[in-house]
Amino acid sequence: MIQTGLMKMVHDAASHAANRQTLIARNIANADTPGYRASDLASFAESLDALGIELRTTRAGHLPASGGAASDRFAVIERTTEGSPNGNNVSLENEMMQSTEAEQQHQTALSIYSSARDILRTSLGRTG
Repeated sequence: MIQTGLMKMVHDAASHAANRQTLIARNIANADTPGYRASDLASFAESLDALGIELRTTRAGHLPASGGAASDRFAVIERTTEGSPNGNNVSLENEMMQSTEAEQQHQTALSIYSSARDILRTSLGRTG
């Protein structure tokens, strides 16, 4: 399939959400590990800023749009929540909320990808 700027950006958004789910699962698995510090990814927008992805247009009449795609190198950050007496700062309630948020971000990315794919197929005269 043709890799447009939108498709690349959606791919990166889905990858970001999947990588977040991996970190969240690791946090949950280490909820009882003394001294374990929970980690997360910087938001997708912050990750794009850190990678130097800027908005650009392809023609003077276009509104600004996403021009490039981020790599899979998203910034891992340590959560700064207060820890328990054993030094572990994993909150299962917080991890479950973060997991739900990451799942919603992933579903949004897949929905945008599906819509863009359908528009591309229709513009090519293909259906189904």
